Amino acid sequence: MFKKILIANRGEIAVRIIRACNEMGIQTVAVYSEVDKDALHTQLADEAVCIGPAKSKDSYLNMQNILSATVLTGAEAIHPGYGFLSENSKFAQMCEECDIKYIGPDSHNIDNMGNKLKAREMMIKAGVPVVPGSDGEIDSEEKALKSARDIGYPIMIKASAGGGGRGIRVVSKEEDLLDAYNTAKTEAETAFGDGTMYMEKFIEEPRHIEFQILADEHGNVVHLNERDCSIQRRNQKVIEEAPGAIMTEELRKNMGSVAVKAAKSINYKNAGTIEFLLDKYGKYYFMEMNTRIQVEHPITEMITGIDLVKAQIRIASGQVLPYNQEDIKIQGHAIECRINAENPDKNFMPCPGVIKSLHIPGGYGIRVDSAVYQGYKIPPTYDSMIGKLIVHGKNRDEAIRKMRRALGEFIIEGVDTNIDFQFKIVNNKNFIKGDFDTSFISKEFKNM
Repeated sequence: MFKKILIANRGEIAVRIIRACNEMGIQTVAVYSEVDKDALHTQLADEAVCIGPAKSKDSYLNMQNILSATVLTGAEAIHPGYGFLSENSKFAQMCEECDIKYIGPDSHNIDNMGNKLKAREMMIKAGVPVVPGSDGEIDSEEKALKSARDIGYPIMIKASAGGGGRGIRVVSKEEDLLDAYNTAKTEAETAFGDGTMYMEKFIEEPRHIEFQILADEHGNVVHLNERDCSIQRRNQKVIEEAPGAIMTEELRKNMGSVAVKAAKSINYKNAGTIEFLLDKYGKYYFMEMNTRIQVEHPITEMITGIDLVKAQIRIASGQVLPYNQEDIKIQGHAIECRINAENPDKNFMPCPGVIKSLHIPGGYGIRVDSAVYQGYKIPPTYDSMIGKLIVHGKNRDEAIRKMRRALGEFIIEGVDTNIDFQFKIVNNKNFIKGDFDTSFISKEFKNM
């Protein structure tokens, strides 16, 4: 087992990893930007090293500085968390070359699955169902027009290197295609430095169902059942739950076996997530694979009793998975609300500032993953998510009731948040019935 791990991240996920390491008796090193010098993760870690100015490119994306901090402090491994360098194959390769263990998949897995077009081709080869789409890259307006006609409208234009909802456009008629194609391509080039585009059939009224995978370095792979991430705003997840309200045992078994098959086909190692679109007819299609821990991992932990961050660390240290598929059981129901410092009434505009007053909800089955505290100054530099509220109940109805109660107790003063908006969602009659898809927010809250 590792004696010291550097966490190449910030915010709640850095705190989450540090806590797991502390419980395992592993020393931790936090890295921070100049604006994060008073951040909670720097205070909880055994050591903290400044790696640059506020801008991400100068600090949390600065590979050289992070690797130098790792060597300087004598850390044997790096946990990248999510975001920043967590799906950067070059960084994973640099760790490998520096004899530093990267807690995640190898650089080849990240490279293959990070390119959505390449991932799609590999899944087709493995016999995994994929959304009907273009034959390779869409590299011209002429090919865009031809592919859309072949596939049939509505279609979705997607950036091969995309993520976080960027580089994606839905087109329902031909006269809108070229403008959407060029806009998405430009957005992808700006956001990811890669304007490679492809096209898929737009699945109408789908649910976003993902399966959590754990794979050790000895060929063992299990899935930890599904999460329903359909409550989204502009392709960004807002609420997640596990298990999915619409799932049957037969569907869960079939999709889970396909997820394991997909991971085995690429010799995947560590934690990962196979994401599917499930249409209203019960057909499912591979969408992408996330080669890292997910923001919504706590709901899987709540229904399985398995600590995913500790599992990642144990796998990276060479240990064998201590359970097989038959050992993984679903216990109750869990829901997660992402708490953001933003104003829903002003187009969800980010709201940095000082937290003047803070009351965290508690009680049986309530969990809050966050890095904020009273007096903490939320910087304008990074993502607006400041925490995650997770509840666990014996069934979905109890979980919803707990979430309502917990949101009602959650008080953050000094900055605007989306807590009231989350409260509206969990009180919505269609959400309560489980009658929703990825367009839920745009349908139910038309002004948002």
